[in-house]
Amino acid sequence: MKRYKVMKEGYLNFTKRPRRNRSSKVWRSLVQETDLCPHHFVAPFFVVDGKKKKEKIEAMPGVFRYSIDCLLKELESYISLNISSILLFCCIDKEKKDPLGSEATRRGNLLQRAISAIKKEYPDLLVMADIALDPFTSHGHDGLVEKGKILNDPTVEKLAKMSLLCAEAGVDIVAPSDMMDGRVGFIRKSLDKATFSHVGILSYSAKYASSFYGPFREALSSTPSFGDKKSYQMNVGNLKEALLEAALDEEEGADLLLVKPALTNLDIISKISAASFLPVGAYQVSGEYSSIMAAAQNGWIDEKKALYETLLCIKRAGASFIITYAAKEVAQMI
Repeated sequence: MKRYKVMKEGYLNFTKRPRRNRSSKVWRSLVQETDLCPHHFVAPFFVVDGKKKKEKIEAMPGVFRYSIDCLLKELESYISLNISSILLFCCIDKEKKDPLGSEATRRGNLLQRAISAIKKEYPDLLVMADIALDPFTSHGHDGLVEKGKILNDPTVEKLAKMSLLCAEAGVDIVAPSDMMDGRVGFIRKSLDKATFSHVGILSYSAKYASSFYGPFREALSSTPSFGDKKSYQMNVGNLKEALLEAALDEEEGADLLLVKPALTNLDIISKISAASFLPVGAYQVSGEYSSIMAAAQNGWIDEKKALYETLLCIKRAGASFIITYAAKEVAQMI
């Protein structure tokens, strides 16, 4: 057998040794290019009617549906961890859903009451509200439907009315997630006309028709009763289209842009961040979160390390903020 000479450390005359900057924990921390901070997290919450409710979501371990009173208590622990931004979704009773999503624009609805209660209790908390019809429609689509087709312009008008109700309740930012054409500009004009020019718009600029939304739809009982959402959500194979959507939303008056899902679109986050003057965020969606949690429950990966790593990579890709169900757990780590 051929014998190889064992070279002693330093035998070769290397002048470039990147490992020096990785040689100790303190040294690694000194030169770390990307950091996670709790105040860059946005925590999503599902709100239900009633009192003293904290309902498990089977497909999303560690995530719950809260009645308003329980949510107010839960928020204390988030604020103590310097998580200062939340995003609200409403889960309404089946009896209140109809093809027009009428409950979305009814004054005094669950979303409006939740926003009002939170801002009264925690005035400094940044409250965002999801603006979309799918939690309110009996068919589960984000827009009004006629003969099996999703109507764009009538849907946009309804989304603007929904945004105005949220503004009246004291919301800081409305977040249209529907992917209808022109909705950012129409919502902006509607808010400004009604003297709500201080209310911001977080636009889901690049929301792909992804297979990772399943657990979320279970949480809201909003799975489409027919077809899919590919006629309005983006084709997962397209990049230039994402840049176009982001540019249009910026032109129409968006204050922040969002990419969804996050992990499968790190390239999109990077490209839009480089092209836009606006802050760009990313949504680590339910399927991404639940996949990690399921693998951890089976002992295949370390839950905490995997959550931290994925969020750090999303930040490294260029996200200014991250919407994540792991906000509290990762904030406790850092």
